[in-house]
Amino acid sequence: MTDNSNSKIISLIRNFKGLKVFCIGDIILDRFIAGDIERISPEAPIPVLKIQSEDLMLGGAGNVMRNLVALGAQVRFVSVIGNDNAGSTVLSMIKKDTDISENIIIENERQTSIKTRYLSGNQQILRTDKETISDIRPSSENTLFKIVERELSSTGGLVLSDYGKGVLTRDLLQKLIIIAQTKKIPVIVDPKGTDFSCYKGATLITPNRKELELATKLPTNNDKNITVAARKLMKSCKIGSVLVTRSSDGMTLEHGLKTNHFKAEAREVFDVSGAGDTVAAVMTCALSSKASLVDGAKIANTAAGIVVGKFGTASVSASEVIDYFDTNSQHEFKTKIITESDIPKLLQNWRRKGKKIGFTNGCFDILHPGHLSLLRQAKSTCDKLIVALNTDQSIQRIKGQDRPLMREKARAELVASLASVDTVLFFDEDTPLKLIKKIKPNILIKGADYSAKAVIGAQFVTENGGKVILAKITDGFSSSSIIDKMRQK
Repeated sequence: MTDNSNSKIISLIRNFKGLKVFCIGDIILDRFIAGDIERISPEAPIPVLKIQSEDLMLGGAGNVMRNLVALGAQVRFVSVIGNDNAGSTVLSMIKKDTDISENIIIENERQTSIKTRYLSGNQQILRTDKETISDIRPSSENTLFKIVERELSSTGGLVLSDYGKGVLTRDLLQKLIIIAQTKKIPVIVDPKGTDFSCYKGATLITPNRKELELATKLPTNNDKNITVAARKLMKSCKIGSVLVTRSSDGMTLEHGLKTNHFKAEAREVFDVSGAGDTVAAVMTCALSSKASLVDGAKIANTAAGIVVGKFGTASVSASEVIDYFDTNSQHEFKTKIITESDIPKLLQNWRRKGKKIGFTNGCFDILHPGHLSLLRQAKSTCDKLIVALNTDQSIQRIKGQDRPLMREKARAELVASLASVDTVLFFDEDTPLKLIKKIKPNILIKGADYSAKAVIGAQFVTENGGKVILAKITDGFSSSSIIDKMRQK
């Protein structure tokens, strides 16, 4: 059952759908290049990275925008990019989403911000930045402001995502905040730098603990000091309220003379990058829908707890947050379901902690006692168990068009709900060999109805120092036989 307070929160989150909000700030193209290092270059004592995959993601204000859309909002997005390949890529990625209406200003002499991360063996080995860090041209600033002046009244809130790249100049910030005040539109700022006076008049700012410390030159090591620093900021910079994100210590909301502390909701932290973007997006939706600051902060704290359990600059959907409040004892299992692009950072986190990683796979079309026994045995051999599921299309190729009986989302949620399983993901190929080579598990587990030599990936795992374990089979259970019996009745 969902208690009354949770029912209220769920209703508020559902009200996010269809909200119209303005998002302005510095957009960044995040690149993740992953591969293997197998040798040292003969030209110099440096490793040679054999590239296997490249992923692109919208970062900076682009990640705030992605979170707003995931929460159900319709976003009016304004930013400035360069006339270059990265800028073209950013534009094409934005235009794919029908919930985003964009006005992207192009400056020929500007370099679109690109952050490239190189990964090998699940470790980040290098990051390169290519960008222009200077104020946008006065003509661009004027164009941007006119867009906001013309259209702000049709939206419920304005979020300013400042990454210090030059889109949000000091003069533009003040003009935007003043016009929003005039139209009684709430302004939420994700700040940057050490001088927050440029955000004077904002409804809410969302600094992290370190940013608050640098901006106020006051300690922020406990609840009392956080309160003192936040109130100083509110008074000196004439800011309405401050929501301080405090990592493992949760959040603190200072509003008026009131203080609310929120304990961290994260169960296991994989990646904190982008959590501030999620908080800014949630608070924008909350204030745009006339929710209270306290209710908004409660939702934001939960959303941040979900996003840090993901990998990379991730977003959080309204349904994920609703699931938390609707089934508080069962929400954790959905965070176990990941995509292939999440693998590198997941493995990096586990291996850094010295965890032994196990891998098994299957269709799991109907979850039965044989599956439960296999997964319990698999978990007993390792610290972290990854279960790879065939996609629906993969199963149809292997077992016929009348399978699977349960679609992949339902199968994934059932498997992920088991205590013995740590992570679930899909593979679309007929075999999981590609995935096994990417994960490089310490233990490969399969049922004893296979021989060790017949297990897909066995040779690769053993050649890389791992083990293959054949789990005992529980007689009398198989998905195919169960389905056949059901059809005969």
